[in-house]
Amino acid sequence: MKHPSQRVGVFIDVANMYFSARTLYNARVNFGKIVERGVSGRLLVRAIAYAVKADVPEEQNFFEALNKMGIEVYTKDLQTFYDGERKGNVDMELAIDTLKLAPKLDVVVLVSGDGDYRILLQHLKAQGCRVEVIAFKKSAASKLIDEADDFINLEEGAEQFLIRPKRLGAVRPAVAPRPVAPSDRPVPVVRPGPVKLN
Repeated sequence: MKHPSQRVGVFIDVANMYFSARTLYNARVNFGKIVERGVSGRLLVRAIAYAVKADVPEEQNFFEALNKMGIEVYTKDLQTFYDGERKGNVDMELAIDTLKLAPKLDVVVLVSGDGDYRILLQHLKAQGCRVEVIAFKKSAASKLIDEADDFINLEEGAEQFLIRPKRLGAVRPAVAPRPVAPSDRPVPVVRPGPVKLN
């Protein structure tokens, strides 16, 4: 079903992917790798990431990094209500853009596991588009997976799609620590290569 001449649009629900990766792996998402996997050697027409602005310092760096990867960024301000509740989502904007662009695409790749997009996929298929979903299966709605023509589970080969936090000064032992010897002398940690013990 996939061939090089297909025109592909990739639409990313940033919040859905962010929280899925953080919950499942305590990591961030490598959106560049995800877009590459979604395109799979076909013709990329547009790749758009949809995000709610949270007004945190690192946010602008994140948006700039996406732009450098060739991913357009659509942002929406977080709304604060009179009772102090804060809310924001970009589901509607993502849905409208996919429907507007559908006549120029052969394939719509949705990067989200949100089951609310199931109806959107039905409409896109009715317009003649092939619909593919990319998400972590454990956090993806089964009804969304069932509606897709193809589902790419990011849990398969997850490390290539994740960015792990850097821990400064953290040193990983080469082997699991051994218990303290009866003489209460510390036992040397075994490292790769020959080790000479006194």
